[in-house]
Amino acid sequence: MGSFVDLKAPDGFVFPAYVAQPTGKPKGGIVVVQEIFGVNSHIRSVADGYAAEGYLAVAPSTFHRVKPGVDIGYSPDDMAAGSALKAAVEALPAPGVMQDLQTAVQYAAQAGKVGIVGFCWGGLLTWRAACTLGGLAAAVPYYGGGMTTPDEIARVPKVRVLAHFGDQDRWISMNSVEAFRKTHHEVEVHTYHANHGFNCDQRASFDRAAASQARERTLAFFAKHLA
Repeated sequence: MGSFVDLKAPDGFVFPAYVAQPTGKPKGGIVVVQEIFGVNSHIRSVADGYAAEGYLAVAPSTFHRVKPGVDIGYSPDDMAAGSALKAAVEALPAPGVMQDLQTAVQYAAQAGKVGIVGFCWGGLLTWRAACTLGGLAAAVPYYGGGMTTPDEIARVPKVRVLAHFGDQDRWISMNSVEAFRKTHHEVEVHTYHANHGFNCDQRASFDRAAASQARERTLAFFAKHLA
């Protein structure tokens, strides 16, 4: 079990991050980027899982600039609320929430090399982080909503990237995934016979086989690039 700490961004904004500590000397640091549902029990469990694997895991609240204390579930009402909060964060003047992610990366660096992993909107932020932030060694976006649009495909990653997508995802077309893959030969792209959100065991779209395989690949990827 982890706990929340306060971090301060370059502009002086203070925001919370859930931090899960490993037992013994950490293998490195991993920033875990939330979906549109806040740093909820699922995201905290993901962070705990990476800590159990030996990493210092840091899950910053990427909603805090527009609404503090967001911790919601996966009902239709929650989906609508989360989508509105995401839109509000996306509308912030640059650099917006990216400076909070940079701060989380710097905090995680106390453990050594740093990787970043994110889900849904967090997957998009993870892709942007791989292309724009400093201090990262590897990035793993899961079904990054919007990262296969032309504007996002045009970005160039500065670190190694492993990307996971579900071929049943109604939010991310396979045509757009193929366009992303063709442009970014340097990115390791995997698709699974699964829907959007397949990693989350609190969602109806959870797919145990896909989640397990993606996790194995992700852990191997981080073990290689954070060593």
